[in-house]
Amino acid sequence: MPSASFSSAPDLARLPIVVNARAISLSEGIRAGLSVAVIIALNEYLAFAPLREAALAALLTCICDPGGPIRRRVPVLLTFALLGAAVTAGFGLLREFGPAVALPLGVFGLFCSSFVRIYGQAPQQLGALLATVQILSLDRGNSSLTEAGILAASFIAGALWAILLTMVIWRIHPFLPARRAVGEAYRKLSELAGDLHALVRAPAISDAAWEAHARIHRRAARDAIEAARTVVMDTLRARGAVSNRAAQAVIRLETADQIFGSLIALSDLLEHASPSERHVAERVLRRMRPLLLILGRGIVTDDPDAHHRIDRSIDAIVEGLGALPDGAPLWAIVDRITERLRIAHTLAVPANLAPGVDASGRAMPFWPQMIRPLRANLDWKSPALRHAVRTGVVSALPLAFTMFWFTPYDHWLTMTVVATMQPYYSLTYTRAIERIAGTAAGGIVAAVVGLVCTTPLAIAGAMFPLAMLAFAVRAVSFGLFMMALTPLVVLLVETGTPGTDEWMIAFVRAAFTILGGLIAVGANFALWPSREPDLVAAEVKNAIAAHGAYAEADFSALLGDSTGAALGPARRAAGVASNALEALITRALLEPGTKQRDALEAAMVVDAALRRCAGRLARLQHDPLVASGTPAPVLRVWRDWIGMSMRLLASGRTDLPPRPGGTENDTLARLARQIELMAGAMERLR
Repeated sequence: MPSASFSSAPDLARLPIVVNARAISLSEGIRAGLSVAVIIALNEYLAFAPLREAALAALLTCICDPGGPIRRRVPVLLTFALLGAAVTAGFGLLREFGPAVALPLGVFGLFCSSFVRIYGQAPQQLGALLATVQILSLDRGNSSLTEAGILAASFIAGALWAILLTMVIWRIHPFLPARRAVGEAYRKLSELAGDLHALVRAPAISDAAWEAHARIHRRAARDAIEAARTVVMDTLRARGAVSNRAAQAVIRLETADQIFGSLIALSDLLEHASPSERHVAERVLRRMRPLLLILGRGIVTDDPDAHHRIDRSIDAIVEGLGALPDGAPLWAIVDRITERLRIAHTLAVPANLAPGVDASGRAMPFWPQMIRPLRANLDWKSPALRHAVRTGVVSALPLAFTMFWFTPYDHWLTMTVVATMQPYYSLTYTRAIERIAGTAAGGIVAAVVGLVCTTPLAIAGAMFPLAMLAFAVRAVSFGLFMMALTPLVVLLVETGTPGTDEWMIAFVRAAFTILGGLIAVGANFALWPSREPDLVAAEVKNAIAAHGAYAEADFSALLGDSTGAALGPARRAAGVASNALEALITRALLEPGTKQRDALEAAMVVDAALRRCAGRLARLQHDPLVASGTPAPVLRVWRDWIGMSMRLLASGRTDLPPRPGGTENDTLARLARQIELMAGAMERLR
């Protein structure tokens, strides 16, 4: 009987190459076009060669922009400007000491540029761009301190020009469509609550009225939630799934979905409720309708002052339930709604804009923020560490080729290898296909543009539409981005080496791209590969279990039941588990189709909730209200409840025990809400 053949090659028909037409952004395209074209035109007018460095810096700064609130984007972009200038000058000077010095330091620099992904998406993108700057600096070198200083100053000037366009002249809000869509979902929930309030107030309600309520308002709310889900998922595919804005979007959306389900349960209960229950429900719904409306507006405007009114409204709703007898079904439903409302509204409080900050929004000390992810990922099980080591090892050969066999274009080989390699084989293979295909098509476009634009001024003019097109489709498809970016790069090279044949530049770039892509794919397949199956549920359960152990260790250290020696390893294990889950989410977001959309969205909710739990747990040791304001027996009860709840969730069960009775402070209540939120999400994950 012949043995079945096995092929390790991926199925090309199933490659996760995604084209998302809804992600076209003309505003980003125009901004990028202006940032590059203005500098190139100025270079043609002044004939000042370092302006090409400024144009490169402006281009890379546009790519580096992480999106989100300006207060969080500016530090990232300014950091890139300063580090890029330092890399340009420093590694350029190192190149003059010869390969014996520059090569090992260059390999170490590329390792560090890859390893910074452990700190999140924005540092990951910053590190990738700094790797590009480093490769270019090692390729050309700086012959003197004066030259290095001029290039560094030009880099800063170009980056600041792009930042000025981004923050002042041409402001872009990449997450605004997602916020508006989620806000609209809350507005529809407000209308649903308002119609239910009108029904309860009516002296007599027919069955037809209840049916109309269910048919019209429930459908509108469901449509709004599903529309928001589509917009949020498209935004996360384009911007990444592990930023603070992404966490806000998925948690608010999941909360809206769970509130919607509770409102349906409430309407079913009120249809056959007693007059006293309807009287209590009338007061609850009277407050709930404007509360949901204000919350929806606050999601769009990011108004931190609105949360005071929201908080008072939620407290008033809870107080209104006091007239109900213990164990009343209405109390349980409304309590679930208010808990979800607290989750949604506290995301606008300064303490919740990012996990791990205090009540005034102040971040944790800088050193713990830096050292904890580092310790958690200095483990060979960490995909980030394996990928960084692989990047350093594989890039050594093309980097040496750049130094020993110098040509004007050989840096494209090293850049392709470093940029194509991803922590997981499937992503690397996909990125290689898109980069090669996009570069080849873009090379043809560059050659055609070069035949038409024969003067330096015409070339400078062509860069504006090329840059605009490249950045407009950047979030649509990586392959399309490469196709539009390649002509821009080829023409930018020609401005530095006028007279060079565009066909030759395009051919050399395509050849180095193909070779670099093959090297990256082969290295990712052979060297410490990470080809784990897409077991979303299993990875989520592992992350929940790790955070449950972290929570128990944290409470035990707070109570003095342990010396705290187990706290550090538990924290690191939780961090590694979150990193692994986020890596899985990142890969899954690239998958086409919608067969596993519910599981993926649930995993994103759990991941965001775990990150917030970790932030609360990190501050638990320094929270005086918990340490001194809560009796030790109460803390032990809460520790046991959190540990048991997390173990149940990690085993796939969602029937959590009720919260401990008695007094609970704000930190404990927020931990409980996140755990209960995860329980609701796990229902979809199963």
